Amino acid sequence: PYELTADQISALDDITKDLSSSKQMHRLLQGDVGSGKTVVALLSAFMLIKQGYQVAFMVPTEILLEQHLNTAQSLFPEIRTETLSSSTPKKSAIYQKLENHEIDLVIGTHALFQDDVKFKDLGLVIIDEQHRFGVEQRRRLIKKGDHVDTLMLSATPIPRSLAASLFFDLDISSIQTYPSFRKENKTVLIEEN
Repeated sequence: PYELTADQISALDDITKDLSSSKQMHRLLQGDVGSGKTVVALLSAFMLIKQGYQVAFMVPTEILLEQHLNTAQSLFPEIRTETLSSSTPKKSAIYQKLENHEIDLVIGTHALFQDDVKFKDLGLVIIDEQHRFGVEQRRRLIKKGDHVDTLMLSATPIPRSLAASLFFDLDISSIQTYPSFRKENKTVLIEEN
């Protein structure tokens, strides 16, 4: 319902090129809070889902899970979207639905990389606040599919040269501008009393 910024379009173009190539995507998308990383990630997910794949979107908290679910459902109501967290009952139908590809997009917490979570056609893993997950945790989720593309999101600004040494196997896209409709952040000091 709104136009993307030039940086969002550029990042999406980088991702589209990666997804269209034969090599596995390993991309870090960085930008400040409110810069529009989630919309770019969901548009990337939409591309893969339209090609017949499933997408796992891992977040560190249930609050963030709910925020991303609301955004996904408002932008793409036609996508079969579910959530999975530690509060999801072990006997929930979601496990069978994932395995049967009756779910296109699953947004979840650490519960996503547990052994009992199986996918039929996992094509893309998106990891928000990627620094909150360990290397082994991320690997366990990515290994739930064959030739899975990976998009990691980070609000921590990392200079390109430092990022190259920290994440030598990742391509990097940055969003430096803010959408025009973005709400203004207010920082205030609240007295102790």
